[in-house]
Amino acid sequence: MSEERYPDIEVYLAPLKITALNEWLQQRLHVTLDSTGKRQWAGTGLSEKQQPLPVLLMESVADGFASLWIDSPESPWARDIDLARDLNTALGVEVRCSLGGWHPGDAPDRFLRIERDGQESVIEWPDHHGG
Repeated sequence: MSEERYPDIEVYLAPLKITALNEWLQQRLHVTLDSTGKRQWAGTGLSEKQQPLPVLLMESVADGFASLWIDSPESPWARDIDLARDLNTALGVEVRCSLGGWHPGDAPDRFLRIERDGQESVIEWPDHHGG
């Protein structure tokens, strides 16, 4: 298993419970998201090394899923799947993420789906960025 750290990580979650998510983000990243309008929330947390962690949440980007994006390689999670599993366990929501680091030629519509009960499967999710 690769220990590669992604330059940024993004997961999709549903349903979005902003209060529960904010509490969890406060515990994990010391950040509270503030509304920036247009159904977006943003904040900057701190890594263990006191590096800034820009966090962006966009409500309802695709099929009722919200997008949670952390724009830093310094987050507690090395890869999208690590954040997805942590979120699923903590909040009991369905989480989807890319199968790995994206490279030219990869199928862009193949995602890992973690259901509320923790069951994982690979799905085709076309137009996930349309929102």
